[in-house]
This record gives sequence, structure tokens and C-alpha cells, in this order.
Amino acid sequence: MTQYIQHRLAPVSAAEQAAYDIAGRLQAAGYQACTVGGCVRDRFLGSMPEDVDVTTDATPDVLQQIFPNTYAVGAAYGVIIVRDGNLHTEVATFREDGGYQDGRHPDSVTFSDAEHDAQRRDFTINALFYDPQAEQVIDFVDGLRDLDAGVIRTVGDADRRFGEDYLRMLRAVRFTARFDFELDPATRAAIIKHAPKITGISPERIFNELTKMLCGPQPQLAFRLLDETGLLEQVLPEISAMKGVAQPPQFHPEGDVFVHTLLLLEMMVHPTPEIAWSALLHDVGKPPTLKIGTHGRETFPSHNRVGAEMAETLLQRLRCSRQFIDCVRETVYNHMTFAEVQKMRPSTLRRLLGRPDFDCELELHRLDCLSCHRLVDNYVFLLDRLAALRDEPPVPEPLVQGRDLIGRGVEPGPVIGEILRELEELQLNGEIITREAALEWLDRRVTPHV
Repeated sequence: MTQYIQHRLAPVSAAEQAAYDIAGRLQAAGYQACTVGGCVRDRFLGSMPEDVDVTTDATPDVLQQIFPNTYAVGAAYGVIIVRDGNLHTEVATFREDGGYQDGRHPDSVTFSDAEHDAQRRDFTINALFYDPQAEQVIDFVDGLRDLDAGVIRTVGDADRRFGEDYLRMLRAVRFTARFDFELDPATRAAIIKHAPKITGISPERIFNELTKMLCGPQPQLAFRLLDETGLLEQVLPEISAMKGVAQPPQFHPEGDVFVHTLLLLEMMVHPTPEIAWSALLHDVGKPPTLKIGTHGRETFPSHNRVGAEMAETLLQRLRCSRQFIDCVRETVYNHMTFAEVQKMRPSTLRRLLGRPDFDCELELHRLDCLSCHRLVDNYVFLLDRLAALRDEPPVPEPLVQGRDLIGRGVEPGPVIGEILRELEELQLNGEIITREAALEWLDRRVTPHV
């Protein structure tokens, strides 16, 4: 047992207090009970935990007797949820796991003690227990040593830990990048050895882990580690293909497409998943479209269109939602349009500002500029245009409807759409701004059709 380091404690959250109360009630009833895992790790690092779990030697049936407001989410694995108002705390019984045939779930579970429970966990820094009553950390795996040293290391044999769940290889990369730690050499070697097996993990789990990396504090480090360990080629071969694809130095002095993409990831600050994936995939179409001109200059014709198609295929493979795919695809497709915004007609510009995913597109443009030439004049121009339209939508409501044309004798059909589009163009250009003026124009315009 190691005395907890009090000065590193952040304020206790409501979720933590609920977990401490549960542990206290279990101890009062004669059972062992501690918080465990990431919440203890984060406490030691001085941050407020996001999730707080409790582990105990009380079995699920006992837990349901002590805490009547519960529901079982994995009773076979000894997992019970204790509810207290809006707070839901996961409470798990100490256990040992049998063999793993499917690379995720143990074939059998045996209720055990804290030490054996620690030995089944993934990384040493995630296998710490904290007794809130005694204010002590219980460490069976040298997790405190690794936290102090800044090392990500599997509990016990790395080959065995990864064989139990190959997603742990991605988690090792994520934790290394998140905390800016070092990856233990034996753990790294095991990842390199087993990297091809990551494709056996469900696409949804891979997507979730990659998204956590992209939205974490150091996505560029995470993707360098993915590359170094061979995982990148397995889960995102389209990104791996960017390596060594040269770009014109006058536009991209930073280097090849992969380097440019990593720099762009480094520029992100608290991105949404949509922005993060758009940033990762914005130039995914460059490797297959690379052409060398007569003067030896690299060009990438239609790489935005090809990239949008590739992004859609890739995200479909990861089983993302239709809405998510559409946003990223359109952002990738449109990212080259920003170069000409200051030359656009007012109508074209307002349509750009009114696109459903314009906020995502604008942020990608900013990141793209900062990661190469650092010229953000178009970005500032668009911010000014948005400010000028603060009190009205970029694309205003139409001044007239199809019924206005039909009322003037125009037969239903394609011609109505043509006339409405003409009028929309005039409205967006500021040439017609009132319904009265629109109706006057309409009277003149439809005369040939009456």
C-alpha cells in the first residue's frame, strides 16, 4: 500500500463522491471496496476523472441487496450499475478471466480478489486501486512507478494482454499520446508483432478509438505512433499512403502530404469529431491523383473530388453514421473552394456561407492555411462577411414561391424552377431585396410564358 499524494488532488466531483459513498457503505457492511482504473490514474496525475468505477469483493447478488436501486449490465462478469438520482456508478466484483477465444470477451469469469483483478487489466497505470476511506493507493503492478516515470506498459506479458483484446494496441497508442508518455519497449515490440490482427476488431470500436486520438491533446503524436508500430497501415492504409508523396515546395514548404496532415492535426484545438476527421482526410485524394508536370512540378488534379469519394468509402468501412459521413465528405470536397472566395460573386459567396457544414469547412480552411503557407486572409475575409450578415441568414428566404408563378399563368414544370433560380441569384446579389420588387420583376419575366 502507498499513501496517496494529497497535494495532487483536484476537487472531488459529484461522480467521485457518489463512488466514495458506495465504497464506504460496502466497507461498513464488511466488504472490501475501492475505486479503480482510469479514475485513480487521473487523480494521481492531478486531473478530475471523467468516469469513476468501484470494485469490490461483494458479489452481484450482495450488491443488489445492499443497493436496491440497481440494474445489471453484465452480471455474468460481475458488473452492476448503482443509481443515485442522475448519477450511475459502475460497481464490479473482483474477478479473474479465463481464456479469450474471440479476442475480446473471456471464455469464463471467476470471482476473485483485488490482486488477481489487477493482473487481468490492460496497462499498469490503469490497474491501481484507491481506498477513499483510508486514503491509500493499492498497487500490485508497479503502476505508480510507471506513472512517475511516464511509461505505458502492459500488465504482465504484452503478448497475452493484446491477445485478450487487440484493441488494447490502439489504446496503448492513445494513452501514450494523451499523456505524452513513453511506450515501454516490450509493449511496443508486441504491438508491432500483432499489428495485422487489429483488423479482426469491429470497425465501430476502431473508429471510436481513432476518434479519441484525433480529438485528444496530441493527435499528431498518436498518428506518428500508429505509423511506427504498423497499426496505421492496417486500420487506415489511405493515410499511410500519404508518406513520401511530395508537394510543390513553394506551396508546401513543410514537406510531403503525410507531414502536412500531421501538422494540420497539431493545429487543432478541441476539435469536433467532424472537424478532426475532415482534417485527417482532406488530402487523402492526393496520392492516387499525383501527376508530374513538364517542369517536374507535382499536381493533384481533382484530388478534392477523389478525396471526398475515398473519405466516404473509408468512413463507410468504419460504419459511421450517414450524417457524419455526409459532413466529412462535403467538407473534404469543398476545401479547395476557399482559395477564390474574395473573387466570388455575392450570390456564390452567400451560398457558400449558407452551406449546412460551413462551420466545419471554415475551420478546416484555417487549419489548412496554418499548416503550410500561414496566409489566413481568406479566412479573415469570410469572418468579416459572416459578421456583416449577423442579423440575417446567409441564404435568405425566397421572396416568391412557385404558386406566385402559377397564379400568373405559368404552367407547372421545369420553367418554374428556372425562373425561381434566376430570381434567387438577383436576390443574393442584392439587386432585388423586397417582395414587391420581386413581383414586379416576375410580372416582366413571365410575360413570354403567359
